[in-house]
Amino acid sequence: MDRFLIRNNKKPNDGTQNSEPAPKKKKYDESSVKVRRYLSEYLGLGFSATKSDPVNAQCVLCGQVLANSSMKPAHMNRHLSTVHPSHVGKPIEFFKRKQEAFASNCLEIAKVASVSSKALRTSYAVSYLVAKQKKPHTIAECLILPVLVKVSEIMFDTKTATALQSIPVSNNTISRRIEDIASDIVMQVIEQIKLTKMFALQLDESTDVSGEAQVIVFVRYQDCSDIRENILFCQNLQSRTTGEELFKVIDKFFAEGGILWDWCLSVCSDGTAALTGKNNGLMAWIRKKNPKVKWLHCIIHRQALASKRMNAHLHETLNEAVKVINFIKARPLNSRMFKLLCQEMGSEHQHLLLHTEVRWLSRGKILNRFFELRQEVHMFLLEQKSAFSSLFENQDWVCRLAYLADIFDKLNDLNLSMQGFRTDELSLNSKMCAFIKKLEFWLKKFQRNSVSVFPTLDKFADDSEIDNLNKICDCIREHLTKLRDELVSYFPSIMNQDRTQDWIQNPFVEDVTSSSGLSDKLTENLIKLASDRALELKFQNVTVSQFWLEVKGEYKELSEMAMSALLPFGSTYLCEVSFSAMSLIKTKHRNRLSVQNDLIIDVSDIEPRFDNILAKKQPQVFH
Repeated sequence: MDRFLIRNNKKPNDGTQNSEPAPKKKKYDESSVKVRRYLSEYLGLGFSATKSDPVNAQCVLCGQVLANSSMKPAHMNRHLSTVHPSHVGKPIEFFKRKQEAFASNCLEIAKVASVSSKALRTSYAVSYLVAKQKKPHTIAECLILPVLVKVSEIMFDTKTATALQSIPVSNNTISRRIEDIASDIVMQVIEQIKLTKMFALQLDESTDVSGEAQVIVFVRYQDCSDIRENILFCQNLQSRTTGEELFKVIDKFFAEGGILWDWCLSVCSDGTAALTGKNNGLMAWIRKKNPKVKWLHCIIHRQALASKRMNAHLHETLNEAVKVINFIKARPLNSRMFKLLCQEMGSEHQHLLLHTEVRWLSRGKILNRFFELRQEVHMFLLEQKSAFSSLFENQDWVCRLAYLADIFDKLNDLNLSMQGFRTDELSLNSKMCAFIKKLEFWLKKFQRNSVSVFPTLDKFADDSEIDNLNKICDCIREHLTKLRDELVSYFPSIMNQDRTQDWIQNPFVEDVTSSSGLSDKLTENLIKLASDRALELKFQNVTVSQFWLEVKGEYKELSEMAMSALLPFGSTYLCEVSFSAMSLIKTKHRNRLSVQNDLIIDVSDIEPRFDNILAKKQPQVFH
């Protein structure tokens, strides 16, 4: 109980002075507190140093700051294991990349916080248009913004011009904006794929102007109303362009986006060994993930391969025509002199076209122009005293040239008809089947020595009054027969007359159920659908894919079977168009550009979600 009693410790005031004064309370001495130093090894635990005094440790993953007194490996390990358990044991290089990304994000947040919302939205809109028009990123700062400021000063006032100058449009800013927009577009495509869980791929690989190998992948999927197709990604290959390397790039993208290979129906590409190899080709690696994936060889590519072979006489004629063209076009003086000659003669055209094996339509275009200017070419060669002038004095040679111009013009028409967006294997096979039947009809005409199906040759024969066409007809018949056989070898399914998928293209044809190859239950459903007059009227006003998606609620199994046949790509046309766009975006003057983001925006028809992008750019608070 003594501790509860109030003790009077005062000594009596007896006039004596205490020799030892009472000890005073010790004040807090800041200099005596131990200040911990930041060690570079702490980055391996996921913590970087702040710029405060004293220095603190900040997590590069979430941004949480530990006090200086807590800057101990034990505390850092506890934070990493409790807050970020999936990153325990990561190498220091991983945290270095995270530190750079964290610092860049903080810098971006600081810049965004200092820019008004309207200026920021305008910056994104300008960046989107710059990428859409394939322009350099510096054009916004060097041309667009100065023009806007000057126009505002003249049309409005200085205050408006000053407000426009706050729009961030520097080179690096435009690049970051384009990256954000491209990421949003790709994210929209991934979200749609996850909803439908069914897609088809189209891919191709090529080399850009700087020598980097670029792989482009397009995806086709369905939404609530129709089939959509869009670029999925474009990436450069760091090493070899083997099937294994291609698969690693695609598989990594799928893993990061949460896309499963089980959803993939087919892959369309060209026939290179890196893509189609049995053991190490891309398709071999894909089928390890999904054995049911179907591979389609690009139909346009097959048609171009089948059209390259011809007999010796026609091949010699084509080579000689190309030599004549190169004699004129490859020398600037000859090209200028030929132009003057064409002007004097009043020719419709004044230039020849160069031939290239890379362009599919090259032969038809250069031969038509060459045949139209054959008289001008002949006169020019006589003036130059060239040995090639004797070719135009040989009627058989000119007849073969006229035939080549005609046949390649027809092949060009076939090629152009198969190009375009939203083409499928069924429709392209139908066009190829029609062309093979035309070849058989032309062969019957030439058996009677009739050349009326080829207008250029027919007109030349009439103008030159050539009576005996037996020799040239034999040569043409040989070429047409070989062309037909080549096309049949590249398209064997066409000659097999497989009619089991006719009901997909038109379910209202009479007796379509007799060759549908469906089960009894599905055949009954198809009969019911074909007898619905309202659906037949709707079929006439929408596309085939739109029709099958609209009837999915009532005829689900038929709709799914139809979509699995309509979804695969028939050609690599989209990839070829993208590589053409890439050559315009990444030029020799911009050979260090990372072209992927610009290309995604340029070839995509998906509108970016600027509200979502801007919401992510608002200042963030780390906890």
